[in-house]
Amino acid sequence: MLKIKRTVWTVFLACTAFAALTAQQNIIDEVIWIVGDEAILRSDIENTRLQMQYEGIRLQGEPECTIPEDIAVKKLYLHQAKIDSITVNESQVTQSVDQWINYVMLQIGSKEKMEEYFGKTLPSIREERREVVRDQQIVGEMQRKIVGNVKVTPSQVRTFYDNLPKDSLPFIPTAVEAQIITLQPRIPMSETDGIKEQLRGFTERVMIGEIEFSTLARFYSEDKESAKRGGELGFMGKGELLPEFANVAFNLSDPQKISRIVETEYGFHIIQLIERRGARVNCRHILLRPKIEEPELAAAELKMDSIRNDILSDRFTFEEAAPVLSSDKDTRNNKGIMVNTNMESSYYGTARFAMQELPPEVARVVDRLSPGEMSGVFRMKDSKDRDIIAIVKLTSRMEGHKANLYDDFQTIKAMIEAKRKEEVLAEWVKTKQEETYIRIIKGPTDCDFKHPGWVSKNSAE
Repeated sequence: MLKIKRTVWTVFLACTAFAALTAQQNIIDEVIWIVGDEAILRSDIENTRLQMQYEGIRLQGEPECTIPEDIAVKKLYLHQAKIDSITVNESQVTQSVDQWINYVMLQIGSKEKMEEYFGKTLPSIREERREVVRDQQIVGEMQRKIVGNVKVTPSQVRTFYDNLPKDSLPFIPTAVEAQIITLQPRIPMSETDGIKEQLRGFTERVMIGEIEFSTLARFYSEDKESAKRGGELGFMGKGELLPEFANVAFNLSDPQKISRIVETEYGFHIIQLIERRGARVNCRHILLRPKIEEPELAAAELKMDSIRNDILSDRFTFEEAAPVLSSDKDTRNNKGIMVNTNMESSYYGTARFAMQELPPEVARVVDRLSPGEMSGVFRMKDSKDRDIIAIVKLTSRMEGHKANLYDDFQTIKAMIEAKRKEEVLAEWVKTKQEETYIRIIKGPTDCDFKHPGWVSKNSAE
């Protein structure tokens, strides 16, 4: 009786899903899997494949196996999240969607090419992406809830380390800690005046209808990424923009007008409103940066060389000089200590860097220093792509090595926690597979599934 009911339910879902899709899109589609009371369509697999392609996610294994399984696992999490009333911040969803659309549009070249590639209008792409992002964030919250109680004690770390075959220990690359003092060369008033005059000229040309703002942005803006899109930044909230820029951008109301000149740490801007949606705004801008000529660079090098000599002669220490003399606002209040801001790094938020995580100019200099040694004066680009003068001091160096408890306790602990969380999530999926009606209607069943419960469930029908 149960089998008959399930068969009827399967046919009903398949027919309903197929009919709805055919009516809406007028294309041939088919149900591949049934998970609970939801269908996985062939179009779901293709859409996921395209999204992964544009996000640079490499497919592991056969798409007809891995993608349906990933979607099925997601549906299990979403179903539980609905039961547990888990929600996400819609403004964060919108922000992620806008960033993705801006990125894809940049890669493809234009809004029209993006619509042509996906075969849909931009509003349709945006709405579909919103659903994908919302689901991703809900799944993430559900997973964090499931593994929230996973903790690893120091004794468990030691036991794990003692029992791990020594040839299985991970290799830890060379890592360093460093301090930095930077100086920004003086910008002549004539250079600043020249940039402002050029921007005022741009504004006048746009206002009299001689040229489009977007054309000027493509030709002249020094924000290279947005320049490719005619200066367009995409929808952003106030918190995503520099305060000086946001204050002006969010006060614009007429797309036909151009803002006054705005100065930020990146340079000088003029802004044109495209569209405003509630607490988010889409603008174009043109950025011009002051040019620093050789005399100003040489003068800054001379000043930095004097600071270096004073440190070497013990007039003051590196730590005393950084808060008073350094131009780098991110480090000067921390005695010049550099902090790793790479969120993908295992050293994120600490003073430690793998060599490849340092700015290239700093890495080249630090590579030749011994701990406690200070570099000579050198030139580099800062995070705003400005020419600056710098000296660095190598605080410590940990050479590449096999992980050990003394130096890498936190790294080993993170490894264990990640493994435990993966095991907890796998056990959770296994339990849900046993509780949920699952049927593979079309597609391979001899896949090397990460969670083999799909096959056993299907075989039981």
